[in-house]
Amino acid sequence: MTVVPSQSPAPDTDGDTDGSAAVPAARAVTPAGHDTGPVPVPGSGSDSGPGPGPGPGSGPGSGSGPGPDSVPDSVPDSGPGTGSGTGSGSASRKFLARAALVTASLSIAGSLLGLVRDQSLARLFGAGSDTDAFLVAWTVPEIAATLLIEDGLAIALIPAFSMALARRARGEPGDPVRALVAATLPRLCLAFAATAALVAAAAPFVVQILAPGLPDPGLAVDCTRLTAISLLAFGIAGYCSAALRAHRRFVAPGAIYVAYNTGIIAAMFLLGRTWGVRAAAAGVAVGGCLMVLVQLPSLWRQLASRTPAVEGAAGDAQERPVRLALIAAVLLFALCRQSQVLVERFLASSLPSGAISHLNYAQKVAQIPMTLSLMVCTVTFPVVARALADGDTERARDRVERDLVLSSCVVLTGMGAVIACAPQMIELLFQRGAFTASDTAATSDVMRVYALGLLGQTLVGTLVRSYFSAGRPSWYPLAVMAAGITATSVIGAVAVRPWGVAGIAAANAFGITVTAALLLTGLRASRRGSPHGVRLRVRPVLTELSRPVLAAVVATAAGAFASSRFASPVVGLAAGVLSVAGVFAALSLALGVQGSASAVRSVRTVTRRLTHGRSH
Repeated sequence: MTVVPSQSPAPDTDGDTDGSAAVPAARAVTPAGHDTGPVPVPGSGSDSGPGPGPGPGSGPGSGSGPGPDSVPDSVPDSGPGTGSGTGSGSASRKFLARAALVTASLSIAGSLLGLVRDQSLARLFGAGSDTDAFLVAWTVPEIAATLLIEDGLAIALIPAFSMALARRARGEPGDPVRALVAATLPRLCLAFAATAALVAAAAPFVVQILAPGLPDPGLAVDCTRLTAISLLAFGIAGYCSAALRAHRRFVAPGAIYVAYNTGIIAAMFLLGRTWGVRAAAAGVAVGGCLMVLVQLPSLWRQLASRTPAVEGAAGDAQERPVRLALIAAVLLFALCRQSQVLVERFLASSLPSGAISHLNYAQKVAQIPMTLSLMVCTVTFPVVARALADGDTERARDRVERDLVLSSCVVLTGMGAVIACAPQMIELLFQRGAFTASDTAATSDVMRVYALGLLGQTLVGTLVRSYFSAGRPSWYPLAVMAAGITATSVIGAVAVRPWGVAGIAAANAFGITVTAALLLTGLRASRRGSPHGVRLRVRPVLTELSRPVLAAVVATAAGAFASSRFASPVVGLAAGVLSVAGVFAALSLALGVQGSASAVRSVRTVTRRLTHGRSH
C-alpha cells in the first residue's frame, strides 16, 4: 500500500495574488477501513477521496508550495488521528472547491470561444457543402481529442503519474516522475507523428470511408491533410495535461481549449477570404500547437523541481508501469465511443446538403452542459486514482458515487434548458450571414432530440474512469461501448429515411444510454472478483439519480412554457433558462437530492474565500 509521508503544514495566505492558496500537506494514509474521515468537495457534504501525497515544488529550487499556475498541490486527509481533522477537512473542501471553480471557469471560457468559433464558421461559410466538407475532415481531430486529451491518455496516464508521485514523495532513489516521462513520452511522440503522417497520406480513403456521399470529396481531402497535423499536437497536449493534473495543476490544462479555439478563430478570419473553408482546417492545426505551448512552462516547472526525500514513511509503493494493454484498452474504448460521430456523419452524408452541418451545430451547443458536468470528474479523478494507489477502495467508491449524482444534476439542468429553449439558443447564436431561419429551425429540432442522450453521455464519462483508475486494463467498457455503437448504427440506419437527421440523433441518444446502463451494472458491488478497484452500490445510486431526473422533467416543461410566452428570443431564452434553473433547484431541495444543500454551502465557502482574499 502506498503511504504518503507527513509534512509540516504550509501557511495559508489569504492575500495571495496568483489565485492559489497553500493548504496543509497530506498526512500518512492509514490502512483502508481505519480512516473514515471524509474530504468534502463541491456538491457533497463529505468526500471519500484521499489527497495526493506531497508533490514537487512549484518551481526550480522550491521544495513545496503551489505554483503560480495552479491550485494547491495537496489535499489533506481529514480522518481521525491527526489532531486537526476539522481544520484539515476545511482546507480540503476549499482546495477541491477552488480547483473545481478554476477548472469550470476555464471550461466555460473555452466553451464560449467554441461558440464564437462555430458562429464564425456559420457566418463565413454557412451550412452548405463547403462546411460539410470541413466537418468531415474535422472528424479526425475530434476523434483525436477524445483519444489523446479527454478520455484516452488522461485515463491511462493519471494513475501512472499518481503512483510515480507517491514513490517520489517517499524519497525513492532517482526521480520516478522523470523516469516515467523518459520511458513513455519519446515513444508516444513517435507514434503520434507516424499516425499524423499516415492520415495525411491516406486522406482520400479516409474521406471516402467517412462520407461516401459527399458531393465535393476533393475539398474534404485538402482539409483532412491540414487537420492531420493536429494529431501530433493533440498527443503531446494530452500527455502534458495528464501529467499536470496528476500534479494537481489545473490552470494550464484547463486553458487548452481557450488556446485551441483562439487559433481556429484567428485562422478563419485571417485566411478565410483566400483559402475558404480550408482556413478553418489550418486553424485546427494552429490551435493544436497552441494547446502544447500553453502547458509547457507549467510542466517544465514540475519536472525541473524535486521534492526532497522524506524519511519515516511507512508502507510500500509498488511501481505500476504504463502497460500497453492498459493504453490499448483505454484508447480502443475512446475510439469506439467517438465512432458515434462516424456513424452519424456516414448516415447524414446521404441526406441533402447541410444535414451534417445541422447535426454538428446541434451537438456543439447541446454538449456544453455535459462538458461542464464532467469538470467534477476532471478534478476528482486524480483523487480516486490516488485512493486506489493507497488501497482505500471504500473512499474511491464513495467519491465516484457522489460524482455521479453531482454531475447528473449539472447535466440535467443544462439538458432541460437546451430542450426548452432550443430555437432561441440557435437563433441568437447562429442566425446571421449565411445561416438562415430554416437552418435555425432544422438545427433546433435536431438539438432537442440529441439532448435526450446527454445524461447517458455524462454517466459514461464518469463511470469509465472507475474502470481504469486503478491503472489496470479492463476490456468490459470496450465491449459495452461496442454494444451501444451497434444499437446506434442499427437504429440510425432504420430511422434515417423516415426522420432524417432527427432519426440519427435519436439513435445516438438511445445507444449511449444503453452503454451507460451497462457500465453502471458492471460496477455493481457483488462483483468481488472484478479487476477494477471501484465497486458501486447500484440500487442506491439509481434511487438517488431518479430524483434529479424527475426534477428535470418538471423543470423542462416549466422552461418550455416560459420561453414560449415571449416573441423576443433574448427574453424567451432568459425566461426559459431561469425557469428551468429555479424549478430544478427547488424540486431538488424538496426531493432531498444528495448534495443539493452542500453544493450551496460549497459555493458560499468559495465566495467567502475569494471575497476575503480580495479584501487583503
